[in-house]
Amino acid sequence: MSSTTKALLGLFCCLTVLAVGAAGTLLVVQHRLDSQVTRMDGVFDGLDDRPARVAEGPAADALNILLIGTDARTDQATTGSAATAGWTPGAQRSDTLMLLHLSADRKTAAIVSFPRDSWVDVPGHGRAKINAAFSWGGPSLAVATVEQLTSIHIDHLAWIDWSGFEALTDVLGGVRVWVPRTVYDSARDVTWDRGMHTLDGKDALLYVRQRHGLPGGDFDRIQRQQYFLRAMMDSVRHEFSLANPRSSYHLIDAATRHLTVDEGFSTRELRDLMNTMTGMRSDKVEFLTTPIAGLGYEGQQSVVYLDLKRAQGLWKAVRSDRTTRWANLNPITRTPQQVR
Repeated sequence: MSSTTKALLGLFCCLTVLAVGAAGTLLVVQHRLDSQVTRMDGVFDGLDDRPARVAEGPAADALNILLIGTDARTDQATTGSAATAGWTPGAQRSDTLMLLHLSADRKTAAIVSFPRDSWVDVPGHGRAKINAAFSWGGPSLAVATVEQLTSIHIDHLAWIDWSGFEALTDVLGGVRVWVPRTVYDSARDVTWDRGMHTLDGKDALLYVRQRHGLPGGDFDRIQRQQYFLRAMMDSVRHEFSLANPRSSYHLIDAATRHLTVDEGFSTRELRDLMNTMTGMRSDKVEFLTTPIAGLGYEGQQSVVYLDLKRAQGLWKAVRSDRTTRWANLNPITRTPQQVR
């Protein structure tokens, strides 16, 4: 798994951890959100021809958040309160993107992954891999690219580097995952035996980064990442008591130190997001991957071609707040309960 993928996992973990801690430790959450969450200016400034936000009907109150992780190729923090540098042109790529959709009634959610090599139109640059948008134009161009691709209005953006993922896994005391059959990762000389594994931060990184030895390569890796997020959600809820302010404090402290959001993502909205996720079980979250038409080459670049016809159905489902219904009709795009 690239640093980007680690970052994206860390980002979702941060949101999950913040959510679980919210109910029992509201004052701590308020303090941490005010003092430690880093906000980025100008993310949505200058974006032209944006899709209109749904203003009427049953989907009017739905929320769409673009989750971005970056491959900065550096050990220095680039997001959160410990950041020593922010976005640098050409130095970072968002090799993995996820769209978090919260339903209008806040009873369900969907996480849609975009393969990092998706061949798309990048505004002002022509056709390219979707991960190049962040490299060329930072968060703003990443938002513009996803909005142009999906015709979905992005309400907020959240960005994190990779370091929080390992720390949060360790704070949880590990996360349990099931490996259905023994597999060997030749890139890292790691064998995963069939059975249940409790992963600390280091082992979790090895688990979610594997693609060698998995028949679907990067696509199996995406499913592993989403499966891990589901397992982490369950682990947080099962292992940590909302009435235990001490354990919640450590979780919230670790999460907020690594989180960067757009300047318009207010403390109230973050708190509302936490409260929403607090009441949502992982089986109420659809984990999906953008429909794929096939693989190929553009020049020397290996790319992923999206199935735009089917994808349009998914984007329409997101806009109309009917992702569960769409997933039921298109189960191949849904991450199963058991992954390779």
